[in-house]
Amino acid sequence: MSKLKTLPVLEPEQEATPCCEPLAEQSLSTADAIALAPAFKALGDPVRLQLMSQIASAEDGEVCVCDLTPGFDLSGPTISHHLKVLREAGLIEGERRGTWIYYRAVPTRLADLSRLLVSPVAATK
Repeated sequence: MSKLKTLPVLEPEQEATPCCEPLAEQSLSTADAIALAPAFKALGDPVRLQLMSQIASAEDGEVCVCDLTPGFDLSGPTISHHLKVLREAGLIEGERRGTWIYYRAVPTRLADLSRLLVSPVAATK
């Protein structure tokens, strides 16, 4: 396998603005519901939830599709379909390097989802 290149870490010019207030604090707007529903729908499948977990918890911040497929009793095209759904929902990004695609989580998208689900009780513990 070829030597992996190190990707630069980009610092945002300004703090990201949260998409919405937690559900326990304020009712979700129609626009926010429409924007967030595809991500929640994508995570509603057990295989996609496992793939998301593996990608988000990858030691180097990214993982090769070649390392994802052996953990499932599914065909390569089926895994590719699940990854496409996660990508279209904005939860992951992929970068082709030669034959393989390396996936990484989109932290701002995950933060939006988690911020929505934060309970005021849990946040104070």
